[in-house]
Amino acid sequence: MKKKMAVVTDSNSGITQAQAREMGIYVLPMPFVINGNTYYEDITLSQPEFYAQLKQNENISTSQPSVGDILDLWDQLLEEYETVLHIPMSSGLSGSCATAKMLAMDYEDQVYVVDNQRISVTQRQSVLDALHLSEQGMETAEIAQKLEDTRRESSIYIMLDTLYYLKKGGRVTPAVAAIATVLKLKPVLQIQGDKLDAFSKARSEKIARTVMIDAMKKDMETRFGGMENARDRMAIQIAHTNNEASALEFREEVAKVFPDHDIYVDHLSLSVSCHIGPGSLALACAVKL
Repeated sequence: MKKKMAVVTDSNSGITQAQAREMGIYVLPMPFVINGNTYYEDITLSQPEFYAQLKQNENISTSQPSVGDILDLWDQLLEEYETVLHIPMSSGLSGSCATAKMLAMDYEDQVYVVDNQRISVTQRQSVLDALHLSEQGMETAEIAQKLEDTRRESSIYIMLDTLYYLKKGGRVTPAVAAIATVLKLKPVLQIQGDKLDAFSKARSEKIARTVMIDAMKKDMETRFGGMENARDRMAIQIAHTNNEASALEFREEVAKVFPDHDIYVDHLSLSVSCHIGPGSLALACAVKL
């Protein structure tokens, strides 16, 4: 007898292959092309190896899982499971979601691709939500719909240590990057739904941390039902790019504002790190379903 539902996500969720085995889910590794050679996150490319290459200013570009890899995984899982729930990274940040949606058209009532515009720790929360809802007896189609209906119920703020990598990728002008470097500004970006946008500029990391905490408090009050309900309704997370010591220190600051929360700390996905560089800090939250 087949099992009910397999949950698939990609390595942009921050979930490692080892963690996936413990959770009983499946993670598609994101491909990276470095100096013409293809590597796969957490398979043939580790976090330290990636940052070593980034530091050496190697030519690194991101890609999406191949059609063959996606179909092979789905076909394999459907031999063991009745349905597959696939939770890729946000459609606004990559074409991998649109590709999976198109492929799923040939798997009617078997594969459900969720476009709920999540990335990193909020994407991971969607995986946890899916597992929980399945345990509660919800059908795969209902879970997919629930995740998409709540796509706006998350928030991410990211402090960059440098604009160098955004400049390198053509996302800011060299002049803007130079001014930010001279003034030692720490840009704070936001992800609200499907886009990465500018949010604020801070004169130091300390100020940037305060900006992110204040923004999260405002979101709690205006979007997520108030601070008094936050402990039961919200998952709070911190993510970083090769900046764990600062992330753990930041967790202590966040814990003072959001006491009694189990604040999860993880690496930002390498796909994001490739564009923003090392040294960043992110504060995120998502409604727990």
